[in-house]
Amino acid sequence: MTACNPQQNLQGRDRLTRLADFLFEAGMLRKTPRSGYQFLGTGNENVAEHSFRTAVIGWVLAREAGVDAEHTAMMCLFHDFHEARIGDFNYVNRIYNTTKPRAAMEHATEGTGLEDTVLGLWDELEESRSVEAQLAHDADQIDLILNLKQELDLGNKYAGKWMESALQRLRTPQGNALAQTISETDHTDWWFIGPDRSWWERKNGKK
Repeated sequence: MTACNPQQNLQGRDRLTRLADFLFEAGMLRKTPRSGYQFLGTGNENVAEHSFRTAVIGWVLAREAGVDAEHTAMMCLFHDFHEARIGDFNYVNRIYNTTKPRAAMEHATEGTGLEDTVLGLWDELEESRSVEAQLAHDADQIDLILNLKQELDLGNKYAGKWMESALQRLRTPQGNALAQTISETDHTDWWFIGPDRSWWERKNGKK
């Protein structure tokens, strides 16, 4: 039995059909788990969830830095798109496995008309020379830091060790400043103490 060549699947498929393929593939990220949490012992998320908040974080960081926020957010949005095909390998998996993430991106985008744009974003992030790319890298780490802070608040002491390591991987002043604040902020404060701080008294019959 011969191996399937991904390029052969494109024969006879027009651009709109390939765009439909691309969007179905994007949906696979909802079903692709982030694998590191099996070692942490608590928490879980899929790649689509991670990519969404990473894009929001990247947009915020770029505004703080005074650079192109939309461009940064788009790098974040596509930074793990290849995992629809190859899955998410944590650092232990990577000791024993190799992947071809750029090849996965090439196959995902071929025939869609998105090749230059999406691969350009992905390559810029991998090269990490632009300020926007460095901010996108930090956004990736800060999404993890947010999750780790929540798990730490909920009692997983190992999340604190992971968070210390993630903080050391940050590259920009804006990323460092935001991540430090996150590490000192209770993950429930945004709803527990605002905007109506008296809800708890009313719930317990206090006046």
